[in-house]
Amino acid sequence: MIGIIDYGMGNLFSLRKALERLGYAHEIVSQPERLNNYSGLLLPGVGAFGDAMKYIRATNLDQGIREYVRTDRPLLGICLGMQLLFSESEENGVHKGLDILPGRVVRFQGDFKIPHMGWNELSLSNHHPLIEGLMEGEYAYFVHSYYVQVQNHNHLLATTDYHHDVAAIVSSGKIAGMQFHPEKSGLTGIRLLANFVKQCEGVLQ
Repeated sequence: MIGIIDYGMGNLFSLRKALERLGYAHEIVSQPERLNNYSGLLLPGVGAFGDAMKYIRATNLDQGIREYVRTDRPLLGICLGMQLLFSESEENGVHKGLDILPGRVVRFQGDFKIPHMGWNELSLSNHHPLIEGLMEGEYAYFVHSYYVQVQNHNHLLATTDYHHDVAAIVSSGKIAGMQFHPEKSGLTGIRLLANFVKQCEGVLQ
């Protein structure tokens, strides 16, 4: 069973439909004491980093997520959810994140369209079970104005180019993040979610 963490800042419908397509049982969860009941957790999200962390702390979800991480089970952050895994963000002031992965979330800078919205090509960096079967040059769907400056480049599984070198997929052990929306990224995204599901089932080590 996968738990989808609901902290009031994510459209969960398309993610739930993707998991239904994969035939994997899932539940929406918002109580920190319940997080350890699941074989895997998804942390989705859209919106402002600071608002998200304020709610997560107010409901003790930050403690629940950290306790879950210590059990060495899979956790996947999606879009804002990926950014929340890192140390801090400069969005509308400096805000501390969950600090599970080292890095800083910064705004795109330059004379080009912001937010970054649309399909972008993935360039693979390191091997990991999460990207099993992913081919160089596949495309994923992005919507974001901020991106992560990853401190440990061993955590990079894939990048994309949007006037900056953007961390697209990151992982440290069983903790992972995708800056794009896999549930909106066609067969590529479904394959990546399927790999996550297999990790939750213990098929991929």
